[in-house]
Amino acid sequence: MKPEEIIGYAAALLTTLAFVPQVVKTWKTRSTKDISLLMFIVFCVGVLLWMVYGLLLNSVPIIAANAVAFFLGAILLTLKIKHG
Repeated sequence: MKPEEIIGYAAALLTTLAFVPQVVKTWKTRSTKDISLLMFIVFCVGVLLWMVYGLLLNSVPIIAANAVAFFLGAILLTLKIKHG
């Protein structure tokens, strides 16, 4: 594996895992009052576009990171809509 790929995977892992504590906390408490609905809509669209970009480049780190980030963001967005 090339050094730039290692950096890409490490960045993907860290930035994606950063959302896990928020998802867990929100899932447990069902409290979403401090989460911005507009920000998470924009975020989900943004990571979806990054994922498409990764697909176009055939870049596994970009695809993987943004697929997981989209999934986690979509969970938070769903909880925000459901629990307002």
